[in-house]
Amino acid sequence: MKRIGFLSFGHWTDSPHSATRSARDVLQQSIDLAVAAEQIGADGAYFRVHHFANQLASPFPLLAAIGARTSRIEIGTGVIDMRYENPHYMLETAGAADLISGGRLQLGISRGSPEQVIEGWRHFGYAPAEGETDADMGRRHAETFLQLLEGKGFAQPNPRPMFPNPPGLLRLEPHAPGLRERIWWGSASNATAVWAATMGMNLQSSTLKANETNEPLHVQQARQMRLYREAWAKADHGREPRVSVLRSIFPLVNDMDHAYFGRSKSTDQVGFIDNMEAVFGRTYAAVPEVLVEELAADEAIAEADTLLLAVPNQLGVDYNVHLIESILTQVAPALGWR
Repeated sequence: MKRIGFLSFGHWTDSPHSATRSARDVLQQSIDLAVAAEQIGADGAYFRVHHFANQLASPFPLLAAIGARTSRIEIGTGVIDMRYENPHYMLETAGAADLISGGRLQLGISRGSPEQVIEGWRHFGYAPAEGETDADMGRRHAETFLQLLEGKGFAQPNPRPMFPNPPGLLRLEPHAPGLRERIWWGSASNATAVWAATMGMNLQSSTLKANETNEPLHVQQARQMRLYREAWAKADHGREPRVSVLRSIFPLVNDMDHAYFGRSKSTDQVGFIDNMEAVFGRTYAAVPEVLVEELAADEAIAEADTLLLAVPNQLGVDYNVHLIESILTQVAPALGWR
């Protein structure tokens, strides 16, 4: 059994060819898609976070709204850029969203990808400390967030508070029990995957990775996952980790599928992103029986317990429900995922 969910980047474009013309469209359709995905048997509804762009940015109101409208599906991010986050405020908003959902939040966090503006995190009031890089700052924010999630008191109470305080140091509220074990780190390299394991975070691997061996993406990702699990075993966190992988998969089962994605089949590409040589994953687009053969050869999917499907959110809710359902019913069973 493999968990299968979707990941939406939440694009909108003021174009007659887009089903999402505004931020309001994206937010409302994201809720509708999560509700529909739960109804057809999908396991997760995940959302990307970008700033200064026509894409989803502030995740917690959306996650809370989905949590209030659903009862089973996992609700998460992939990923929140920790360079932009105040860990203390993030703890409160994440805790509230998790409690509203009944403990279904799966938060993917990371250093983040290149953004739309130069050093955008400075506009949010954050700057690396002396000797730090922005990536170091993101990991520092993440470590603070993880520490706060433990729920231990750290703040000295006011001797003359507005309301009576319990004894001892105070923690931030609301506390969400179990959320600490549902934090994921989006890793683009082997080294950060090992670091995530030592920190007790689950692992998210995307459709790109640092090109460390000049092998296909799925081979490099599978090795990354094995290194992660080895480091996790050494750290002995007392529980099993989870690992997810993101893929663009389009079963061609009707004329609309062929029109949209019939020419989308591709191969891995190597390029540069944020001064890093990276390998970018292919798009899988074929009739179901061919997809089954191609996906069976993907080593990273085989290693992962969770598969996230990158959905074209601008094609609208109905089409994306059709896409997810096609994978769940015409591809997943043949691969033993269902």
